[in-house]
Amino acid sequence: MIGSHTMLCCLIGDPVAHSLSPRMMNAAFRELGVDCAYLAFRVTKGDLAAAVAGLRALGVLGCNVTIPHKTCIASHLDRLDESAVPSGSVNVISNSCGELVGHNTDGMGAMRALEDGGARLKGARVLILGYGGSARGVAFEIARRRSVAEILVSGRSLPDASRLARDLSSLSLASALPLNMCGEAKADIVINCTPVGMDGSGASMLRQEDLRSDCTVLDLVYSPPETELLRLARAAGCRAICGLEVLVQQGARALEIWLGRSAPIGAMRRAVFGEAQPQAEADQ
Repeated sequence: MIGSHTMLCCLIGDPVAHSLSPRMMNAAFRELGVDCAYLAFRVTKGDLAAAVAGLRALGVLGCNVTIPHKTCIASHLDRLDESAVPSGSVNVISNSCGELVGHNTDGMGAMRALEDGGARLKGARVLILGYGGSARGVAFEIARRRSVAEILVSGRSLPDASRLARDLSSLSLASALPLNMCGEAKADIVINCTPVGMDGSGASMLRQEDLRSDCTVLDLVYSPPETELLRLARAAGCRAICGLEVLVQQGARALEIWLGRSAPIGAMRRAVFGEAQPQAEADQ
C-alpha cells in the first residue's frame, strides 16, 4: 500500500500512454517487496528542464527516459555514467544523494535480446534503422564489442544517418545508406530503432524484398508486439524478435542501477508478455 515512505520511480517522454513500463516495473517492485511506485509522465520538449528539476526536488529514486528526450536530456544532468558517455544517449537516470546521473541500458537490452533470440553477431553486417537516442545507444554498444564486420546506418535523413556513422567510425567500420538502398545492404541483422510502426500504424521502414531470408530482424517498437516490420520479416523467412524482450532487459538493468540488487526478470516478463500476442512470446 502506498504510504508516506513510498519511493517513486517514473518514465518521462512524449508519448507515454502506450508504455508497459509501469505495469512491468510495479510488478517487479511487488515481487521484490520494495515500497516503491512507478508512474509514467508525458513531458513535452519545452517542459524537459522543469521536469528534471522536479525529479531532483522531489527526490525521485530513478527515472526512465524515452523519445524524444534521450539525447537532449544529458545537458540537464550532473554527469553521465560510462554507459552513456560514448553515445550521449540517456534512457535511465539515477538519483545518487541528489546527484542525477545518466545511464544507457538500451544497447545492453538489445544485445541480450539478439543473443537470446539466436542471432550471431560475430562477423555480421548490422543495419541500424534510425539515428536518434535509441539508435545511438544500440549502435555504440554493438560497436564497442568490436565483433561485427560492419554497421550500416539508414533513415529518412541521410545527413543524420551519416553523422551517426561518423561518430561510430572510431570503434567500428560504419557507413550510412540511403533508405531506398537497404535491400542492397545484404544485412545479417536489422534493428529498427525508430518509432515507425508504433500503435499499429501499419507502417514499416523496409519492404519485404529488402530482407534476406536468413537475417534476424529486431524491432524496438513493442506496441503492438507484432509490428508491420516483424510481419514482413516472418513472411520473408527471417528470424523476428519482438521489442518486448528489449523492454524487459533494459528495465531489469535500470532496476539494478536504482536498487543495487538483481531484478526479478521472470515477473517482469510475465507482466509484459501477458498483454502481448502469443506469437510475440513464442519468438523469444
